[in-house]
Amino acid sequence: MIRGRNRISGFVLALPMLIAAPAAADTLSDTVKADMPSLMQLYRELHANPELSFHEVKTAAMLAAQARKLGFDVTEKVGGTGVVAVMKNGPGSVLMIRADMDALPVVEQTGLSYASKVRATIDEGLETGVMHACGHDTHMSAWMGTARRLAAMKDQWSGTLVMILQPAEERGAGARMMLDDGLFTRFPKPDYAIAFHDAANLEAGKIGYTPGYALANVDSVDVVVKGVGGHGAYPQTTKDPIVMASRIVMALQTLVSREMDPQDPAVVTVGSFHAGSKHNIIPDEATLLLTVRSYSDETRQKLLDGIRRIARGEAIAAGIPDGLLPVVTVKDEFTPSTYNVPAFTQEMATVFAERFGTDRVIETPAVMGGEDFGRFYRADKDIKSLIFWVGGVPAEAMAKAARGEAQLPSLHSPLWAPDAEKVISTGTEALTAAALEVLKK
Repeated sequence: MIRGRNRISGFVLALPMLIAAPAAADTLSDTVKADMPSLMQLYRELHANPELSFHEVKTAAMLAAQARKLGFDVTEKVGGTGVVAVMKNGPGSVLMIRADMDALPVVEQTGLSYASKVRATIDEGLETGVMHACGHDTHMSAWMGTARRLAAMKDQWSGTLVMILQPAEERGAGARMMLDDGLFTRFPKPDYAIAFHDAANLEAGKIGYTPGYALANVDSVDVVVKGVGGHGAYPQTTKDPIVMASRIVMALQTLVSREMDPQDPAVVTVGSFHAGSKHNIIPDEATLLLTVRSYSDETRQKLLDGIRRIARGEAIAAGIPDGLLPVVTVKDEFTPSTYNVPAFTQEMATVFAERFGTDRVIETPAVMGGEDFGRFYRADKDIKSLIFWVGGVPAEAMAKAARGEAQLPSLHSPLWAPDAEKVISTGTEALTAAALEVLKK
């Protein structure tokens, strides 16, 4: 998650002719299939015109306008650029369906004819390309497909549908911002919350689900190790922060391997070690940048407390006085773990299996990636919450990877080009089927 404030160059986001719902068909899958040319047009428009976190202005405006034409009561600028679209359709439960809107500061290398050429400048002053390298464009397209289907099928469900477009998922901030702006007080509070994410390790069109913890707590931690600098030829006159920081890096490895229950997953990774500027100068300080992953809040706290203790202890062992002890900062871009309510998850998995077949619906292990969709459940644990995966890897690429002939690009890769048609059609049909089950008469 990279902080971004962007100037978008040459952004023209035309409103596609995408509003009219297709003619009635015999089955849900038929109507989704009929709508796919229009949804793919929308997808290509979104993919070619991405916007960074906190700047999803034109994306939000375009999709909000389409939701209004479908009959939703739409409110814009919720929590920044967020959109809330409400459709009340008689008595019943409240279902929230969420899609995220933001793209990443990545220079696209997919070779697609509609590849992004957008440039932006992020907070650090770096100009970069902008790309939907995490598949949020497929999420938004399926969100719109679902909105169309449910608006056209009002005679088949009863209750209240709250469809939200969330900003800044990549910064771990958008869900919190929408909640702080009254998402659950200004609008109907959901009894159910559902979302999906495309998957870069699952064959296109397959659905993955994980009961319980599905994604991790994600913390970014800075450790500034202070010392006394001097000439590299006279180390006895210094307190070398590079040596201390190196000790800290090694000691942190025992935090997971020797202090955590082996059955309680945890990750502490030092992603950056920066110190010094010249061969023969011992610097005054060294900086470590860490990513810390866990599932439960208790494990998270043990890890953060352990990092502070180890940094302090290694400095004391090196003879550093109290005034120069390391400074450990837990950044405010925390993303909480995502928990799928088990009974509800199994219920929806059954709905999916009945619709798509058991060969396309797979229970998948939890991952250490982060997703701020989990904040909605944390805000009210009476909500039955589920985020599921929709595979995006083309079948041929998956087969080559299985034979060891190719390596699959991951999410956030400049090469990530999912089979968008299968992701969008599967996501639309799955979200709509879930909604019809939750809001059935």
